[in-house]
Amino acid sequence: MGALTVREPYRTLTPLSQPDPLAHSAARRGAVAAFMTYLLWGTLPVYWKMLEGIPVVELMAHRIIWTLFAVVGFQIIRGRWGALRATWAVPANRRAHFRGGIFLTLNWSIFVWALLHDQVIEASLGYFLVPLVSAGLGRLLFRERLRGLQKFALGLAGLGVAVLFLQIENPPWVSLGVAATWCCYGVGRKRSDASAINGLGLELGFMLPAALIYLAIMAIQGGSTFATLGLTIDLTIMGTGVISMVPLVMFAYATQRLTYTTLGLLQYVAPTCQFLMGWLVFDEPFAGIRVLGFCLIWTGVACYAIGTLRRSFPPDH
Repeated sequence: MGALTVREPYRTLTPLSQPDPLAHSAARRGAVAAFMTYLLWGTLPVYWKMLEGIPVVELMAHRIIWTLFAVVGFQIIRGRWGALRATWAVPANRRAHFRGGIFLTLNWSIFVWALLHDQVIEASLGYFLVPLVSAGLGRLLFRERLRGLQKFALGLAGLGVAVLFLQIENPPWVSLGVAATWCCYGVGRKRSDASAINGLGLELGFMLPAALIYLAIMAIQGGSTFATLGLTIDLTIMGTGVISMVPLVMFAYATQRLTYTTLGLLQYVAPTCQFLMGWLVFDEPFAGIRVLGFCLIWTGVACYAIGTLRRSFPPDH
């Protein structure tokens, strides 16, 4: 007898999926926009240093006014005024962005105060802490699960902050203030369906009356610096509106084209630039126990990033 031959049934071969060139191009543009956004945020100390000598509260009042002016003008030019009004019409949005406006103003104030008082490195540390503090708040408020490496990262960050408190003459209150206010701001944004630009418009709209009242009182008392220090300073103050809005517009563009994991990793560009500027450009001290505290926090940030990547892209089995 000859050998029995068993023929396998015919199988239809499925061609390998080809990468979508349009999606790849959009992702590339989104990555460039995100990188430029964080680079702009990271180099802001240079801009604010030009306004040294002006009270921080007055600068924040002007920033609120000119940023709101830029936001509203931008939305009108784009034909999106209706979207801004629709965002305002939702009560949940108004509640979320009223609180958001308070925390955003506090964050801006602490950050600018730090820049104008030679604490750029401390401010940068605050933004390094943001993802770790956000993870802790997510666990407490939204019952989000943390993996082992992420828990280890939070522990390292806590140890780093504790080490920095050994600097009796300069505890990291600025860093904690920056991180806490920005994270509380982020929690509020999770309760709103508004876009980044429209949400900012609502927040600044709530803060506008206080800003106008403060500037009016300063003008009556003769203490206002606007229109008294020359055209260059006035234009620089007005320009705070543009430097506040443009990165947010670019960020909104990037979020539509990138995953949150990618955005989360790129966000470290901003505090890295701020730290390098504080250390190398503005010659702020960075030695001793401060180095140890920062290294512990940076190690925690690296562990958190690795843990996030593992969670987002689990290995194939």
